[in-house]
Amino acid sequence: MLTLFKLLLPALMPSWRFFKSVDPSPRVEWRLLSSASGPPAPWQEFRPRPERLSPLAVAGRMLWNARWNESLFLVSCAERLTLAPTEHSRQEILRRIAADQRRGQEPGALQPYLQFRLVFLDRAEDGQLIKAVTYQSEPYLMAALSAHAARAERAAA
Repeated sequence: MLTLFKLLLPALMPSWRFFKSVDPSPRVEWRLLSSASGPPAPWQEFRPRPERLSPLAVAGRMLWNARWNESLFLVSCAERLTLAPTEHSRQEILRRIAADQRRGQEPGALQPYLQFRLVFLDRAEDGQLIKAVTYQSEPYLMAALSAHAARAERAAA
């Protein structure tokens, strides 16, 4: 009986030793600009994590959390963009930020240009947070992103 328990224990309580190290994951920040070379606007974190969730919200997220899955995909794109930049990763991040902006604003209220950057937060030995920018995009015209997204949707259909 004890041998059976020893065999089942690793399956019931998995080991996390397969990670060589746990590194900070990139955060995506964005800003809207009135022109490509206009005055810089303050950066805003894209889809910040809530500070607190109710037990009911946690239970609901265990069953269905498509937005979180998409956020994990964005982290994957951001990591790829940091290590080996590709147009695909850049476009995926831009497309999702632009879609969220269009969903939350009236069409005429949006600034015409969108820019994003990737930042890593790390804690120094003295406990202070260190913010390192690893990638910053050029300003992209929102209308061009909308047209590109529409073409991609038509091609997928």
